[in-house]
Amino acid sequence: MGKMLKSRNNKLAYYFIGHVKRLYPKNWLALDLDKLQKSIKDFDELKMNNRLNYYYKNSSKFLLNSNSTLDYQLEYWRLSKIKDISSKHGVYYLDLMEYARFFPQEYTLAYLFGDITNVPDIPSLTKSRPITNNDNSILMKFDKVRHFYFVNKDIPYKKKSNKLVWRGAVLQPHRIKFMEKFFNKSSLINIGDVNKSGIYHNDDWRVPYLSIDEQLQYKFILSIEGFDVATSTKWIMSSNSLCFMVKPKFETWFMEGQLIPNFHYVLINDDYSNLEEKINYYIINSEKAEDIIKNANNYVDQFMNKKSEDWLQLKILERYFDFSGQS
Repeated sequence: MGKMLKSRNNKLAYYFIGHVKRLYPKNWLALDLDKLQKSIKDFDELKMNNRLNYYYKNSSKFLLNSNSTLDYQLEYWRLSKIKDISSKHGVYYLDLMEYARFFPQEYTLAYLFGDITNVPDIPSLTKSRPITNNDNSILMKFDKVRHFYFVNKDIPYKKKSNKLVWRGAVLQPHRIKFMEKFFNKSSLINIGDVNKSGIYHNDDWRVPYLSIDEQLQYKFILSIEGFDVATSTKWIMSSNSLCFMVKPKFETWFMEGQLIPNFHYVLINDDYSNLEEKINYYIINSEKAEDIIKNANNYVDQFMNKKSEDWLQLKILERYFDFSGQS
């Protein structure tokens, strides 16, 4: 396996590669989904179509026109032709255009960029959505340079510290409540605020930053949702540490709504009242902890095939343009 991932993906390299792809001559871009499918080793049609139907749940036809509206007051919602999508949207633009460039540039899309926690009133491409009642939210693998990084090499679970760790920006009310309850309250829990916004709810909570490599020295790593999902869930579940979290409310391309409590991760009460109890339980029951870690690693495997990920996102756009009467 490769070198251990010590930090997030290289954003500068991602921008460079993304813009190079964007500049490919259009006559080089031949969309042949059947050929792509045949090139995917051990392609499982049932599993892939289940994922496709999960990301794109609404099976109804619809029309996009100048009277279509998005029930949103956000800077980054748009209803526009592909050719008019602005590169000012950074990684969201690059992630969308990596696939939208294969389709006629006169086609129209509705899309919402950013941390989306509500459901639009017309079918729209989003990075995130509520786990329930979300048919108009069509998931794409947006902001993947930030959200999709995985651990390629790790130390064995049994060699890690019998403690739980968490680092993050303490800005949201639920994170503030968590810190009030547990900061410096237990020798089993190492948590702290490392946000760079300059806005601190409590200066005492400010602690040194810990890299992913440093957090992986702990057996238990807490994942707490931010404004939408927790970005850490993906890399924790790819490691040899045990992911602790409350039942998620939002999901991304990672399909957090498909995660099974106490099978893929350790479920904590919404108020974290059983957090120490769970830590002690898995300190004693290391075999059960390692079973959950194995299940989590297996879940992550489905996202590791680049061609499969390409096929899914192209199929989502193909379905979108078909259902909206454009192809």
